[in-house]
Amino acid sequence: MAFETKNLTKNQLVGEVLALKNQGYRLVTMSCVDLGESFDLLYHFDRETQLVHLRLTLPKGEVAPSISGVYFAALLIENETRDHFGVIFDGLVLDFGGNFYLEEEVKKYPFCKVTVGKSETAGEGA
Repeated sequence: MAFETKNLTKNQLVGEVLALKNQGYRLVTMSCVDLGESFDLLYHFDRETQLVHLRLTLPKGEVAPSISGVYFAALLIENETRDHFGVIFDGLVLDFGGNFYLEEEVKKYPFCKVTVGKSETAGEGA
């Protein structure tokens, strides 16, 4: 099994993903790694046991481009990544707004070191 990893910018991501799809690659999944000041978004593709990985290093607070317009199923892993790490994807074909798996009451992303601020009324009457 052979594999390669390409480092990309936000502007290159969707074009590279489209090129892989046109070459017959299937989207396997996406991984997210919290690096402290940024995230590594790793997109994994396969064609006949040949693996290709695309890496996008995204500074925290920046928005990532969605690839769900190319691979519709990517909406699942992109929504999951938002729930777990707080990464927002621009152009997501179906955006659950951070409530794909998590309830609205959740104020901390499980796998990220970022906490969502409390509202003015949080904790009143308790």
